[in-house]
Amino acid sequence: MGKSATQIPVVATGPQCCPAGIAEPMERDQATALAHLLKAVADPSRLQLLALIRASDAGEICACDFTEPLGLSQPTVSHHLKVLTDAGLIRREQRGTWAWFSIEPDRLNELAAIFC
Repeated sequence: MGKSATQIPVVATGPQCCPAGIAEPMERDQATALAHLLKAVADPSRLQLLALIRASDAGEICACDFTEPLGLSQPTVSHHLKVLTDAGLIRREQRGTWAWFSIEPDRLNELAAIFC
């Protein structure tokens, strides 16, 4: 597996659903972790991948099912999936020949809460 995602410290200042995010000054290590997370989603293909996984009725999608909707080659899709996995936004589960991907809800909620 790749490197583990660094979690952004959550400092509750208002309602529990809304951490401080960018509403307060932050330490350099926190800013670095936040930048890493934002870079992971700062790509149209990666946003499409997240949307496809999240919209799946089963809550997961096989890697083999991404190339056609995105119009990208398998190696390119694999690269984007690795970036999202390394950022902790999705989970990867190997089943035989294929990898299956699902959303990591806590990490996605953490991303959403940044701009609360």
